[in-house]
Amino acid sequence: MNSVISELNNNLKVLYRQAIDADGKLDALQQQGKGKFSTLFNKESGFAIEAKRFKPYVLEVASEVEALSNQESVDQTLLKSVVVKMQHLHQLLASFK
Repeated sequence: MNSVISELNNNLKVLYRQAIDADGKLDALQQQGKGKFSTLFNKESGFAIEAKRFKPYVLEVASEVEALSNQESVDQTLLKSVVVKMQHLHQLLASFK
């Protein structure tokens, strides 16, 4: 399980750096009067929060990875949720570039 948590943390580091860059671009677009939307992801994406920037979503996933790392046995449902959320983030960040 340690290797899975390690890989999730590595993905989080990549997502965090990309999220910071993307949030900066979103701020610039908003200052130009563009980027008028209420959330990045819809309810069906699995995220508990609703935000206009990437960082809150990455922080939500990070807290779930931390919860996984503190468990003695693997919560398969939580692990699957984390992986799906990371996929959503990777896909949207890739299309945002």
